[in-house]
Amino acid sequence: MSRMPLLAASLVVLFGCEAATAQDESAAAQGDEGAMAFNKHCRNCHSSKEGDNRIGPSLYGIYGKKAGQVSGYGKYSGALEGITWDEATLDKFITDPQSVAPGTNMVYPAVRDAAERKKVIEFLKTTSTP
Repeated sequence: MSRMPLLAASLVVLFGCEAATAQDESAAAQGDEGAMAFNKHCRNCHSSKEGDNRIGPSLYGIYGKKAGQVSGYGKYSGALEGITWDEATLDKFITDPQSVAPGTNMVYPAVRDAAERKKVIEFLKTTSTP
Protein backbone atom coordinates (compact mmCIF):
# COMPACT_ATOMS: atom_id res chain seq x y z
CA MET A 1 0.00 0.00 0.00
CA SER A 2 1.36 3.38 -0.99
CA ARG A 3 1.80 6.11 1.61
CA MET A 4 1.18 8.84 -0.95
CA PRO A 5 -2.66 9.05 -0.49
CA LEU A 6 -2.20 9.13 3.29
CA LEU A 7 0.40 11.91 3.00
CA ALA A 8 -1.83 13.90 0.62
CA ALA A 9 -4.82 13.54 2.94
CA SER A 10 -2.71 14.63 5.91
CA LEU A 11 -1.56 17.74 4.06
CA VAL A 12 -5.15 18.64 3.11
CA VAL A 13 -6.22 18.33 6.75
CA LEU A 14 -3.19 20.27 7.98
CA PHE A 15 -3.59 23.16 5.55
CA GLY A 16 -7.37 23.15 5.94
CA CYS A 17 -6.96 23.54 9.70
CA GLU A 18 -4.46 26.35 9.23
CA ALA A 19 -6.89 28.17 6.89
CA ALA A 20 -9.74 27.74 9.38
CA THR A 21 -7.53 29.02 12.20
CA ALA A 22 -6.58 32.08 10.12
CA GLN A 23 -10.29 32.76 9.45
CA ASP A 24 -11.11 32.39 13.15
CA GLU A 25 -8.28 34.77 14.07
CA SER A 26 -9.50 37.26 11.46
CA ALA A 27 -13.05 37.10 12.86
CA ALA A 28 -11.69 37.52 16.40
CA ALA A 29 -9.63 40.52 15.31
CA GLN A 30 -12.73 42.10 13.75
CA GLY A 31 -14.66 41.38 16.94
CA ASP A 32 -11.89 42.95 18.99
CA GLU A 33 -11.93 46.01 16.73
CA GLY A 34 -15.68 46.26 17.19
CA ALA A 35 -15.38 45.93 20.96
CA MET A 36 -12.65 48.57 20.99
CA ALA A 37 -14.79 50.93 18.89
CA PHE A 38 -17.77 50.30 21.20
CA ASN A 39 -15.61 50.98 24.24
CA LYS A 40 -14.21 54.14 22.70
CA HIS A 41 -17.54 55.65 21.67
CA CYS A 42 -20.30 54.06 23.75
CA ARG A 43 -19.02 52.52 26.98
CA ASN A 44 -19.08 55.70 29.04
CA CYS A 45 -22.87 55.55 29.04
CA HIS A 46 -23.79 52.07 27.79
CA SER A 47 -22.85 48.47 28.44
CA SER A 48 -22.88 45.56 26.01
CA LYS A 49 -23.80 43.18 28.83
CA GLU A 50 -27.36 42.04 29.31
CA GLY A 51 -29.15 43.87 32.13
CA ASP A 52 -26.24 46.27 32.81
CA ASN A 53 -28.05 49.58 32.43
CA ARG A 54 -26.03 52.70 33.15
CA ILE A 55 -26.64 56.34 32.25
CA GLY A 56 -28.02 54.84 29.05
CA PRO A 57 -29.59 51.42 28.59
CA SER A 58 -27.62 48.25 27.96
CA LEU A 59 -27.11 47.80 24.23
CA TYR A 60 -26.99 44.02 24.55
CA GLY A 61 -29.23 42.41 21.96
CA ILE A 62 -30.63 45.64 20.51
CA TYR A 63 -29.90 44.89 16.85
CA GLY A 64 -33.19 44.15 15.10
CA LYS A 65 -35.25 45.22 18.12
CA LYS A 66 -37.58 48.14 18.65
CA ALA A 67 -35.94 51.13 20.32
CA GLY A 68 -36.81 52.14 23.85
CA GLN A 69 -37.60 48.62 25.02
CA VAL A 70 -34.65 47.59 27.24
CA SER A 71 -35.99 45.93 30.36
CA GLY A 72 -35.14 47.69 33.60
CA TYR A 73 -34.27 51.01 31.98
CA GLY A 74 -36.88 53.68 32.57
CA LYS A 75 -35.22 56.93 31.52
CA TYR A 76 -36.27 57.01 27.86
CA SER A 77 -37.22 60.40 26.46
CA GLY A 78 -40.04 59.05 24.30
CA ALA A 79 -38.27 60.23 21.13
CA LEU A 80 -37.43 56.65 20.08
CA GLU A 81 -40.99 55.52 19.40
CA GLY A 82 -41.42 53.66 16.12
CA ILE A 83 -37.70 53.06 15.59
CA THR A 84 -36.18 49.61 14.99
CA TRP A 85 -32.43 49.22 15.35
CA ASP A 86 -31.18 48.01 12.00
CA GLU A 87 -27.90 48.79 10.28
CA ALA A 88 -29.10 51.95 8.51
CA THR A 89 -30.86 53.36 11.56
CA LEU A 90 -27.94 52.67 13.88
CA ASP A 91 -25.51 54.22 11.40
CA LYS A 92 -27.60 57.38 11.12
CA PHE A 93 -28.22 57.53 14.90
CA ILE A 94 -24.53 57.14 15.76
CA THR A 95 -23.79 59.93 13.29
CA ASP A 96 -26.52 62.27 14.54
CA PRO A 97 -29.07 61.05 17.12
CA GLN A 98 -31.31 64.11 16.67
CA SER A 99 -31.77 63.32 12.97
CA VAL A 100 -33.33 59.96 13.87
CA ALA A 101 -35.03 60.81 17.15
CA PRO A 102 -35.58 64.55 17.59
CA GLY A 103 -35.68 65.34 21.31
CA THR A 104 -33.72 62.26 22.38
CA ASN A 105 -31.75 62.51 25.62
CA MET A 106 -28.74 61.05 23.81
CA VAL A 107 -26.06 63.71 23.52
CA TYR A 108 -22.48 62.86 22.63
CA PRO A 109 -19.82 63.71 20.06
CA ALA A 110 -20.93 62.21 16.75
CA VAL A 111 -18.89 59.40 15.25
CA ARG A 112 -18.03 60.89 11.86
CA ASP A 113 -15.85 58.01 10.62
CA ALA A 114 -18.06 55.56 8.68
CA ALA A 115 -15.60 52.69 9.23
CA GLU A 116 -15.67 53.28 12.97
CA ARG A 117 -19.49 53.33 13.00
CA LYS A 118 -19.50 50.08 11.03
CA LYS A 119 -17.28 48.44 13.68
CA VAL A 120 -19.66 49.50 16.44
CA ILE A 121 -22.68 48.21 14.51
CA GLU A 122 -21.00 44.88 13.72
CA PHE A 123 -20.10 44.53 17.40
CA LEU A 124 -23.72 45.22 18.42
CA LYS A 125 -24.82 42.49 16.02
CA THR A 126 -22.63 40.00 17.89
CA THR A 127 -24.60 40.65 21.09
CA SER A 128 -27.93 40.03 19.37
CA THR A 129 -29.60 36.77 18.47
CA PRO A 130 -30.67 36.26 14.86
